[in-house]
Amino acid sequence: MKYLCLVHCDEAVLQALSPDERRTLGADSRAYDEWLEEAGHFIAAEALTSVKVAKVVQVRQGRRSHVDGPYAEAREQLCGFILVEARDLNAAIQLAGRIPMARYGAIEVRPIEVMEMIENTEGNVA
Repeated sequence: MKYLCLVHCDEAVLQALSPDERRTLGADSRAYDEWLEEAGHFIAAEALTSVKVAKVVQVRQGRRSHVDGPYAEAREQLCGFILVEARDLNAAIQLAGRIPMARYGAIEVRPIEVMEMIENTEGNVA
């Protein structure tokens, strides 16, 4: 089963790290991704840019709008993700506990919901 590990962090905490701490965190993160891949759990992982460049898009009554900034005002923001394959939620939690960023923030583990394709009356997949 697939699980999304959402990495939440306070950007100020990361910015306060020394250059050596940043290098160590980067090396630890790369090593973790490599370990996940070798263990057959790795699907994808990405870091996100600062929330300062985020845009929030909404469509209401057929009209699209967007505003600057993160979706929610909070001290910790979404700063990356790791998509893993695990046998169950407990195994995914164990994998998330090894994510190096957990030392500086929090990891939210969410199962991926399998959405079934619906065929419309014309035989097209919607």
